[in-house]
Amino acid sequence: MDSTALKETVLEKDSRILPEIMDRVVQYALDYLRKIDDFPVGRNAPVIPHDSLSDDSMGLKQAFGRFIDQYEQLMVASSGPRYFGFVTGGVTPAALMGDWLTSVFDQNPQGFQDHGDISANIERNTITLLLELLRLPESFTGGFVTGATMANFSSLAVARQWVGEQMGKDIAREGMDQKLHILSATPHSSSVKSLAMLGIGSNNLIKIKVLENREAMDINDLEQRLTALKGQPAIVISSAGTVNTVDFDDMQAISTLREKYNFWWHIDAAFGGFVACSSNFSHLLKGWEHADSITVDCHKWLNTPYDGAVFLVKKDHATLQVQTFQNSNAPYLGDPLAKCSYLNFLPENSRRLRALPAWFTLMAYGREGYREIVDNNIKHAQEFARLIRQSSRFRLLADVRVNVVAFTLNEQQVEAEKVNNILKKLNERGKVFITPTIMNGNAGFRAAFVNWRTKMADVELLMNELDVVS
Repeated sequence: MDSTALKETVLEKDSRILPEIMDRVVQYALDYLRKIDDFPVGRNAPVIPHDSLSDDSMGLKQAFGRFIDQYEQLMVASSGPRYFGFVTGGVTPAALMGDWLTSVFDQNPQGFQDHGDISANIERNTITLLLELLRLPESFTGGFVTGATMANFSSLAVARQWVGEQMGKDIAREGMDQKLHILSATPHSSSVKSLAMLGIGSNNLIKIKVLENREAMDINDLEQRLTALKGQPAIVISSAGTVNTVDFDDMQAISTLREKYNFWWHIDAAFGGFVACSSNFSHLLKGWEHADSITVDCHKWLNTPYDGAVFLVKKDHATLQVQTFQNSNAPYLGDPLAKCSYLNFLPENSRRLRALPAWFTLMAYGREGYREIVDNNIKHAQEFARLIRQSSRFRLLADVRVNVVAFTLNEQQVEAEKVNNILKKLNERGKVFITPTIMNGNAGFRAAFVNWRTKMADVELLMNELDVVS
């Protein structure tokens, strides 16, 4: 017998020693989580040389060692309690477990039935749990995509198909040959980006006026714009939580306008939708159940790992959804109009089981657990706003509506360069992390509270750090 046939390959060896390595990885992960409160949330990361691909296989042990030596000291605790940048949630213990199992099982959710696996049913079950958490009716269906950008993209793709139907066109098949009417007041950049990717054109967005000192749309101006369309179909993009001030468009008023005007109503509720869990702020969403489509982002306030967002579309639009995403030239995938296949309801044909971390955390903590997370984060924002008001160095840029605080230096004219210098010093200290913003031409800072780990002590530390660097 050829002796080389008995030689163990590196992959075979890694498979054999996997229990040993995984024990080390689990211990490494637990050590990190134990010290996450003190792990730096900002670093002055150097540019490091690129790795070179070796001709030989180094194996799992060496690769793990290389990662620790080369990258560990450059990582930041963006899932920790003192990372207040963007709208970045943490990772609940249940969501972490679900995410690890997602990779272990390595499923590609496709069909609800007769497709040989249960993963798509897990996803559909998770959507039902999410609807219950958000107090939305079962008239919505949905699916998991990477983030708010793809959720907005997917919703607006179906909206585009609806506009085409109103004009007697199948845009998914025939393409667009005329301008579409898109109306919004303070859309997130991902919605504007989606208009570009969909061929609608980001410059074709019609900006609705905002209320005084607000980011919410002026409903009277919206109605005037809709009236001027004289019955032509339109897409209205409303905000359930703007990025700077977490402002909400008047959902009830927009719902009333739908009785008079011909438009598809999309709500970007990437993180603001979770105020449905709140004891005192759920009224901000009154009427949102009448929308045609909604975006929610699980790796924000649901505190699941990146990446995982959901787009929700009314079941009445299922035919439009299939027309938009069907695999019409792939006979091996079966009937594209069959309603048992996610392949024909979502942009991606291949994707991971993103629903599993959300399923685990929803099952583990339920409505009460998420009420506590949302209400606590809102209290954190209110406490930080109180500290800003008491400070002689800073002032608020806007009223604090929910969980984001926009503020600036207590000076008549604040230069963006000065803000950036303070941020550089603050973030290099590594204890807290916040981001810059601009409101009404004023440069300032922005702190978002969305992490389940954050406590009042972290809020006080943020204020102390700002005092040190300013």
